[in-house]
Amino acid sequence: MTTPAPLVVHPVTPDLVHGALELEPTPQGLRPHRLPAWARARNADPQLAMVEAQPAGVRLAFRTSATRLEVETVPTKRVYAGMPPRPDGTYDLVVDGELVAQGVVTGGRVMTVDLAGGGTALEEGAPGRCVFAGLAPGPKEVEVWLPHDETTELVAVHADAPLTASPAERPTWVHHGSSLSQGSNAVHPTGTWPVVAARSAGLELVNLGFGGGALLDPFMGRVLGEAEADLLSVKVGINLVNADLMRRRALGPALHGLLDAVRHGHPDTPLVVVTPLLCPVHEQTPGPAAPDPAAFAEGRLAFVATGDPSEVAAGRLTLEVVREEVRRVVAQRQAEDPALVLLEGPELFGADDVAVHPLPDNLHLSPAGHRLVGERFAARLPALVPDL
Repeated sequence: MTTPAPLVVHPVTPDLVHGALELEPTPQGLRPHRLPAWARARNADPQLAMVEAQPAGVRLAFRTSATRLEVETVPTKRVYAGMPPRPDGTYDLVVDGELVAQGVVTGGRVMTVDLAGGGTALEEGAPGRCVFAGLAPGPKEVEVWLPHDETTELVAVHADAPLTASPAERPTWVHHGSSLSQGSNAVHPTGTWPVVAARSAGLELVNLGFGGGALLDPFMGRVLGEAEADLLSVKVGINLVNADLMRRRALGPALHGLLDAVRHGHPDTPLVVVTPLLCPVHEQTPGPAAPDPAAFAEGRLAFVATGDPSEVAAGRLTLEVVREEVRRVVAQRQAEDPALVLLEGPELFGADDVAVHPLPDNLHLSPAGHRLVGERFAARLPALVPDL
């Protein structure tokens, strides 16, 4: 019997991590952030603080001949009071461009969220390991995509062969959007629509999709403007409606302000502005969105629109109104900005699609919907950005 090679501990270093804007040192290792510290300091929203630390689109990338890998992390599990347990976050192992295995890390911290009262409680926990065994021998390019909705501190990679960091060699795409872009309802990290699109189009992804956080915050424009990017995209709309924080009068100037900040750092970089995907509950009904009591009583989470359609004339936002305003702003700017393009969200997911792929909770894409949107976005890129 052949004795297995001993595992060598490789502490996670910054050069191994792709897709994060910042890595925060912790007593355990490194915590990826998708917003830099200066932007986090300008945010007072606990929801955004939570989701920016969930590493959607973040992955370890290295070259190795290892046949066994053990990725050691400290996850933070979320538990919603009164709801069934959430599944553990999934780690996707991609070898030479192909998804070959998936795993989880059990244990870690547990954050209990009270949906009714809004409070949270955190219970500390120990590191765990996601084990990938039986890899083919020989040199290979490896990516380990981290869970897109589970805060994850990176500790070490234990491997039976040396590993070296892989450089980012593809064009970099920086995308900003809502929970649809972060990956809500996707069941694994390479199944979120931005990752599907990036892998199909051969792009190096930086995913700035934040659940509940695409609200045209002024600091977000600066974040996009300062990020290294060969392609930028901004998908706006659903959070403006379901958070009910803005009226039509404010939308146009706020979008101009975000795009001005982006253009301050990237005057000529291709920039795609995406209008909202189809979402029937908010097409003609304003927010705010709220948990559906009937669904909650059944132990599942779904949402309803609680606004009054009669108030649209007075400035309340619906998705139809948002699309009108986004079109107007983009058309106005395109006269002086030839690198700015508009992509209508219903071209990616429209009425025919929602009939085939219903939104499981009335707001978010199904796993099949994520795949569809990602494939369509990648297919449209050559026409939208021919020089990429």
